[in-house]
Amino acid sequence: MQSDNRIFDDFAKVINGFAGTVAGMGREAEQSARGRAREWIGGLDFVSREEFETVKAMAVAARDEADALRARLDALEAKADAPSSV
Repeated sequence: MQSDNRIFDDFAKVINGFAGTVAGMGREAEQSARGRAREWIGGLDFVSREEFETVKAMAVAARDEADALRARLDALEAKADAPSSV
């Protein structure tokens, strides 16, 4: 009986060792995949949210300025096209 228990103990140790090795390989594969994903994403031309918001604000200001200039130009053209009362 003692030898039967020892065989089962040895078998359990082998299975536990195998399970630990497989788990370690899984963690290593996951870390490797994450590292490659970071490298791939880091190589793309993404902008930060702050940069995006800054450029968006600049575009809004430029549009407002263009609208104001268009209104001034329309007013000047209307004034130039009006018959002069001399």
